[in-house]
Amino acid sequence: METYTAMRHFADSWGLLAMTLFFLGVVLFIFRPGAKKAAAQASAIPLKED
Repeated sequence: METYTAMRHFADSWGLLAMTLFFLGVVLFIFRPGAKKAAAQASAIPLKED
């Protein structure tokens, strides 16, 4: 099997699964309980005066 064909087959099958799991993980991380406070603190960083 040619290298390109093997890599294409891998990306079509397992690559899609990996990207989907990564996306779901990011979404769950953002919408977890307690994320609102952390997001509010991060959004205030540029406005802080040292």
